[in-house]
Amino acid sequence: MEGDFIKINDWLLPLSWIYGAGVRLRNQMFEMGMLKSRSFDIPVISVGNITVGGSGKTPHVEYLINLLRDKVKVAVLSRGYKRKSKGYMLATADTPMSDIGDEPYQMKKKFADIYVAVDKDRCHGIDQLTANEETSDTDVILLDDAYQHRYVKPGVNILLVDYHRLIMYDKLLPAGRLREPQKGKARADIVIVSKCPAELKPMEFRVITKAMNLFPYQKLYFTTLKYSSLRPIYGGEDRKLDTLTGDTSILLLTGIASPQQMIVDLKPYTERITPLTFPDHHQYTDADIDRINAEFEAMKGNDKMIVTTEKDNARLCGMEGLSDEVKKNIYVLPVEVGFMLDQEEDFNENIIGYVRKNSRNSILAKAKDDNKSDNSDNSGNRTRTISFRNN
Repeated sequence: MEGDFIKINDWLLPLSWIYGAGVRLRNQMFEMGMLKSRSFDIPVISVGNITVGGSGKTPHVEYLINLLRDKVKVAVLSRGYKRKSKGYMLATADTPMSDIGDEPYQMKKKFADIYVAVDKDRCHGIDQLTANEETSDTDVILLDDAYQHRYVKPGVNILLVDYHRLIMYDKLLPAGRLREPQKGKARADIVIVSKCPAELKPMEFRVITKAMNLFPYQKLYFTTLKYSSLRPIYGGEDRKLDTLTGDTSILLLTGIASPQQMIVDLKPYTERITPLTFPDHHQYTDADIDRINAEFEAMKGNDKMIVTTEKDNARLCGMEGLSDEVKKNIYVLPVEVGFMLDQEEDFNENIIGYVRKNSRNSILAKAKDDNKSDNSDNSGNRTRTISFRNN
């Protein structure tokens, strides 16, 4: 049921009140103009949350990449959490994961034709993407996990709310998992309730819609996670989930914020799931590799495997010491977003319409057309067409 992963530490509520006072003061300073938010002359779409931990940001950013990459030149700008480098960095095909972070690394590997950059200062990162000759053809920038980065004023602000951690039932840090009071959802143009069970009933949609209590200008969508076939990391054939049986034993290896949903989604195929859980963005060590080997060897049964996430795979790449048996039986479970209630077309039209309307090229074209009407003799003012590309 909704909110079933929420745990409130009541004894920490006094600290939450202190934390909340600081967050409210910061937000008020932005609203009063004491702290400045910048707008940019390029479409900027922010995807984030107000809850600590996984709400499905990366799959939703990847959905936007897939939606837009054949139409415009897409750039993803991330903070690059836990990376070893500093400042602005543009990823290349050879950039190591340690320099940009696991999620940007994953996206660059999956989508070689887009720009992926990292910068803690998002305004500076946007300036670099739009000014540098190498990336000056960028048409739209996707900000990954930037809902609290209020120095940027995005054109579309997408707020993700985990179905299992609905913000109206949660509390501020450290008693709960909220980064800011739930009224911060008012800044969102689009709210997506993510990780919904595929069998969610119509009544539950209505209950959540009412409980979210959004403003008329905000759009609400519901998404669920869809899994592809298990993909072997070290070569071999893919394995469909429906080939798993009650005799299949899974060591679920995760270093993500919220692995519970994966357990829930795999249980219809087999109950024999052993979680091996590490903290979010965990950097695997030699001791961890030894533990993975030992845990897998100790598992019983003839049909056993290790299942991990795409994000964990990014951090496991290059690690040495995995046993031959582990290498033969370790799989990645790819995940993607699926819209519910037949909302996909409406969402897509909203995003594409925003990007099309606010393309720098369309704005430039209009400005040049206006200039040409005033200076009809000037034949040097040539404009290139809007950058939506035909598939």
